[in-house]
Amino acid sequence: MKPPLLVATRSRGKQREIAAILAGLPLRVIFPDDAGIAETRIEQKLEDAGSFEGNARRKAEYFAQRSRLPTIADDSGIEVFSLGGAPGVRSKRFAMPAPDQDAANNAELLRRLRGAPREQRRARYRCVAVFLKDPAAIPRTFEGTCTGIILEESRGSGGFGYDPLFLSDDLGKSFGEADAEEKHAVSHRGRAFHAFAEWLEQNPIYYS
Repeated sequence: MKPPLLVATRSRGKQREIAAILAGLPLRVIFPDDAGIAETRIEQKLEDAGSFEGNARRKAEYFAQRSRLPTIADDSGIEVFSLGGAPGVRSKRFAMPAPDQDAANNAELLRRLRGAPREQRRARYRCVAVFLKDPAAIPRTFEGTCTGIILEESRGSGGFGYDPLFLSDDLGKSFGEADAEEKHAVSHRGRAFHAFAEWLEQNPIYYS
């Protein structure tokens, strides 16, 4: 059996994407539930560092300490330039808490941009991933970005989060319209985790 790599996220959407992106690794990608790590209230406070890198590092440190396994964590979001980079690190909690948080966040973003011309709808998705071989290791950071515009209405039902509103410069369609392979090739998360996979080829974390 392949040795494990813990990906420190409980988001089902992220789990699907990261498992697909890292499918070629000589490692077994697992998540907190697979490692028997019960969810605690502490996790709710891990993403208040104020930056993508800070949040990712706190999650990596927490889960590496609990699991004693090589661990990678990411934080990501969408930054609209005319909104000063918002939602940014608050992407997951941009709107007030709601039963369907993605829908609420999308509605709030559209409200903020109502009537804005195309040039004021420029945005980028950004992902920062932090890897720890063990709890005492020096963190390794990997970043990916992709640019586009925020549409005036949703297109497609694929992906999650703001994907149906994000018209990708690379694809010429929204991430909600793209299939998984298309999205992973150009997305912020795809680029960050592909960079990690390339680094891992030169820096194996397990030795035979």
